[in-house]
Amino acid sequence: MSGSIPASPTVEAVGPAAAAAARATASLSPSREAWRRFRKHRLAVVSLAVLGALVFGVIAGPLIWRVPIDAIDFSAMLQGPSWAHPCGTDSLGQDLLARLIYGGKISLAVGVAAMFVAVGVGVAIGAIAGMASGRIDAAVMWITDVFLALPQIPLLLLLIYLFRPALRSMLGELGGVFVLIVVVIGGLRWMPLARLVRAQFLSLREKEFVEAARALGASRMRLVVRHILPNALGPVIVAGTIEVANAIILESTLSFLGLGFPLDVPSWGRMLYDSEDYLQIAPHWALFPGMAIFLAVLSINFIGDGLRDALDPRRVI
Repeated sequence: MSGSIPASPTVEAVGPAAAAAARATASLSPSREAWRRFRKHRLAVVSLAVLGALVFGVIAGPLIWRVPIDAIDFSAMLQGPSWAHPCGTDSLGQDLLARLIYGGKISLAVGVAAMFVAVGVGVAIGAIAGMASGRIDAAVMWITDVFLALPQIPLLLLLIYLFRPALRSMLGELGGVFVLIVVVIGGLRWMPLARLVRAQFLSLREKEFVEAARALGASRMRLVVRHILPNALGPVIVAGTIEVANAIILESTLSFLGLGFPLDVPSWGRMLYDSEDYLQIAPHWALFPGMAIFLAVLSINFIGDGLRDALDPRRVI
């Protein structure tokens, strides 16, 4: 009787298939591999579809629903949803669907623009702290900690109250308020991003490929732009998606407190603020903008989770 053990047919059958799958995965480009990993996050894929529908609605909505946002009809005040007004009307008989579509442009634009401000400032400050050492790093992080300790909402209200008249006179009513809200929100949301970028830079600047580039005579700026920053963008992209959601919430908060956009600019937060006195007799007025904010923020958060899993190769999906 031979002492050899016959090979398992299961291992023989599964082994080549697993090896072929591994080779196929390894041959994918980084972007395709990230997309493959993202598609496995079902909530992120569904959220991407929901957010895409919201964006399509606010862009193409005026071409489909041609009701003016400022058309007043006192005979249709505070009506519930109907064929004529799918989202109902407000206290002036204005169509809420038209105002919801227009308000979506404002709220989503604020979220994206404020995100770019926060990411730009956070990446710049985090890169300076991560590449520097000693007193510069300590001073930059001390300033970051001071900003983190400031009460955000009261400071937002104070800055908007102080600078709104000047920007109104310079850029107009809508443009001045938009720029002010974007700059203030973005300017007070860069601190977590700066700490994240600093941590990434501290880790990456000691890697072998950075040391090799430094040995070949690469300048500090080239090290940052060509070698370190591209490898640190994954966590920054994920954090940036979360900042879009945070900015939408903050803009809605400011509008709900009466310090956001003017009365004739129906952002989602402003619509909630206007409906405050009519919640019992016209709950639909608050329901639809509230649902829009909820869906946008929830979708962006789930997309951020999916991007985190897709851009982190250490996660097993």
